[in-house]
Amino acid sequence: MKKLYDLWPFNFGTIKRQDFSAAKVVVLPIPYEATVSSGTGTSAGPQAIIESSRELDELDDPKETGEVIGLHATDIFTLDEVNVSKNSALEAIAGIEQAVNNEVIRHNKIPLMLGGEHTITIGAVRALRKKYRDISILHLDAHTDLMNSLDGTKYSHACTMRRISELKIPFVSIGIRNMNPEVREYIKAKKLKNIYFAPEIPPLEKILKGLTKNVYLTFDLDCLDPSIMPSVGTPEPGGLGWYQVLEIINKVAAKVNLVGADVVELKPIPGLDAPNFLAAKLTYHIIINLLRNK
Repeated sequence: MKKLYDLWPFNFGTIKRQDFSAAKVVVLPIPYEATVSSGTGTSAGPQAIIESSRELDELDDPKETGEVIGLHATDIFTLDEVNVSKNSALEAIAGIEQAVNNEVIRHNKIPLMLGGEHTITIGAVRALRKKYRDISILHLDAHTDLMNSLDGTKYSHACTMRRISELKIPFVSIGIRNMNPEVREYIKAKKLKNIYFAPEIPPLEKILKGLTKNVYLTFDLDCLDPSIMPSVGTPEPGGLGWYQVLEIINKVAAKVNLVGADVVELKPIPGLDAPNFLAAKLTYHIIINLLRNK
């Protein structure tokens, strides 16, 4: 009897024949949400991105050959959702660090995290820093995330880059368009130079000057203009466009060793699928860049 149904596996790209041993990039869905300051919903981000990735033509395989555009199906592997401690944000970060180390780095693979709130970046960076002592961060965001604390915790999504800065890890921030007096004073005191306010996009030479050879990309989706990305917790007007962010990522990845990445802060809006699809397509482009020369 002819089979009249099909079972779609729940992974990025709906890849039917995943192979962890052959994979180069490991996708970690991390629906962590504990310190958001403007409503809830980012915990649904990873699932929305994975569901939308099923609609990507680049990952469509009508001939069932196992091939997808720009990569082999076996190049990526999606883990089950990573659930971490809810006791405290610090303990959650430690759990993410442990998961990235044990499930990805230990197997000599590249982590790509899907958030969840921006706090998850700290865990991944702490894990990767043990392997790449000269790691630096390319940070695309509407906010500096350099607050010392928010709502009683130093491990808020608004403090991510402050904690990374304290690790003496260099970073370049692009797309910024909101900064309070506390952060302004911190930037002045620490003489931080590589923070660029939208609509300014620095030339590639200036971006590279602020980075090292091994770079981690963290992409907060509110970096994008809310006209194309309204599905975030703290939208800011005047953000970057689709082609602008792709150009930044592509050009930087061509010059450095991209060792990991995350896409965070998607807050799905029921009935509005376009932002989810944008996040999925952005994730695909980041995967292509993670695989450069690998």
